[in-house]
Amino acid sequence: MYLGDLLLMVFCMLILVICVLVGVAFLTLLERKVLGYIQICSGLMKLL
Repeated sequence: MYLGDLLLMVFCMLILVICVLVGVAFLTLLERKVLGYIQICSGLMKLL
């Protein structure tokens, strides 16, 4: 009984850690895209 509970708790913690890591990865990609769009400067051709 205790081994089953321990395995279930470890499995749930592993799923939680994987979800957090995937979320951080997507937020990092989103942040890099936003910062890339901010750094695009409008040159002479875009103004005319």
